[in-house]
Amino acid sequence: MGSGKRVLVCGQKAGILWGLDPDEHGKVLWQTRVGAGGPLGGIEWGPAADLEFAYAAVSDLTVRDGNGPGGLHALKLATGEKVWSTPPPKLHCTAGAKGCSGAQSAAISAIPGVVFSGSIDGHFRAFQARTGEIVWDFDSVRDYQTVNGVPGKGGSLDSAGPVIAGGMVFTNSGYGMWQGLPGNVLLAFGK
Repeated sequence: MGSGKRVLVCGQKAGILWGLDPDEHGKVLWQTRVGAGGPLGGIEWGPAADLEFAYAAVSDLTVRDGNGPGGLHALKLATGEKVWSTPPPKLHCTAGAKGCSGAQSAAISAIPGVVFSGSIDGHFRAFQARTGEIVWDFDSVRDYQTVNGVPGKGGSLDSAGPVIAGGMVFTNSGYGMWQGLPGNVLLAFGK
């Protein structure tokens, strides 16, 4: 946090994001519900944080309400107060079809000003950190010509989150479990 106090941010499949004090033996500073939760719901692989906000992507893969699963949320790091929530964009696929889900199960990553999150439908998005506005969206579900000549196919983004280093963003594409689309590529994005 900007005050110099440390906060450990933890996500839970029950849909709760926790702020813990690592200097006070894990004392609970706050807890905030951001998703419905469940066996394939809540926060599955990992939140992110910067000096001001904690960010959590929500899966809620099996939730079938009017809003559908998924979404990205920002909370004040100091208090756990919700700052913004961005639901996944409307899907243009057959409901119930493999890969037709806005669930954001994958771990997320943040750099100053931007949060990166992937979804089961194969979209890899960049969100404006202060507002939650989607500033970039890449549909990774396609065939790729790879550097090693092995046929490449993109699919769902789940489990491991993006890695950001040296002005590049790297993410895997392809996860065939549950309702996901299999694939086998590592994608690299630069300026």
